[in-house]
Amino acid sequence: MSATGREPTPATSPGDLAGSLREAAFVRLVSDATGEALAATGLLARALGDTPFQASVVRPFEDPDRTTETDITIAIGRTQPTADVTLTDRAAATAFETARELGTADPALALAGTIAAGDVDGTVAEAAEQAGLDQRPGVAVPGTDLADGLAHSTLFVAPFSGDADAARATLAELDISPDGPPSADDHRRLASLVALTVTTDAPPRAADAVQRALRPTAGGPFETVGGYADVLDAVAREQPGTAVALALGHEAVSEDALATWRSHATRAHDAVSEATTGRYDGLFVARGDAMPTGTVARLFADYRAPEPVTLVVTDDRAAARATDGRDVAETMHAAAETVGGDAVGTGDRARARFDVSTADFIEAFREAV
Repeated sequence: MSATGREPTPATSPGDLAGSLREAAFVRLVSDATGEALAATGLLARALGDTPFQASVVRPFEDPDRTTETDITIAIGRTQPTADVTLTDRAAATAFETARELGTADPALALAGTIAAGDVDGTVAEAAEQAGLDQRPGVAVPGTDLADGLAHSTLFVAPFSGDADAARATLAELDISPDGPPSADDHRRLASLVALTVTTDAPPRAADAVQRALRPTAGGPFETVGGYADVLDAVAREQPGTAVALALGHEAVSEDALATWRSHATRAHDAVSEATTGRYDGLFVARGDAMPTGTVARLFADYRAPEPVTLVVTDDRAAARATDGRDVAETMHAAAETVGGDAVGTGDRARARFDVSTADFIEAFREAV
């Protein structure tokens, strides 16, 4: 049984983890509120077969502990003192390999998880191809409504982001009909336009970041695997209950998930457009009102920030991203400690909450960078 207060063990191999899961009578899966962690949770849960389990998505700074006694607790995308196993790096890929050991693995969900993480895993991509999930020309959006997908995608930032009317106008300029299925040539022209508009006046890294939205793989419950990834990430951050149901494959929540994705994307793109920004040596800062800070930090870091570290700040929350390989989580922890706040995160991404002025927190972060 899981015992409160034990030290978390390192991530184990897929084979060893599969063996532990086969022997377990009850499993607990605790997912961070990200698309990759949610996908990994769904992969493991589906592979458990008849083994009872409890799965939950826990937002930053929420208490993940439950009183339920389990044989094995797996923390996914996050650290947790009471976890028996922790999956952080390559969480979706490791979960996929574990699920294959157990006999049931969904390559579309696994590929969506790695796309959500921003780094498509080669093993998962190969498995998806072998399963018949083919790439096609175009842009990865959930569903068949291109204007809706372009306007609400958080895989990139473009002039029409957050504005469905502007997206429809863009399609009209390309002579792509909103009423019929686009031709292969339509898809190619649209992809070329997105690639061009996204990378114009953007940092060099934007050319790499936008690749996960181009030449989409067909499959999953939302037409494209990239669209699936986008929805998973938004719903994980906004609606934990719906997120778990979606990861478990319950189609009944698809429309609710899409509505959550649209709302999340609109708020994120509005924040990117309206934020007050500042540039320091090695640091780009964006300030604004209540917003999905994690998504906004990613969008700025990938497509707008001229510096390698991005900090997005509201009145009492912050999110940071690093694009040069540094451990920004360590930086965020140092800044939060300076002002008496709290921080969570690993590697190139982190979150914080604080009870001081925004200016004071920014200064503390600048000192820690």
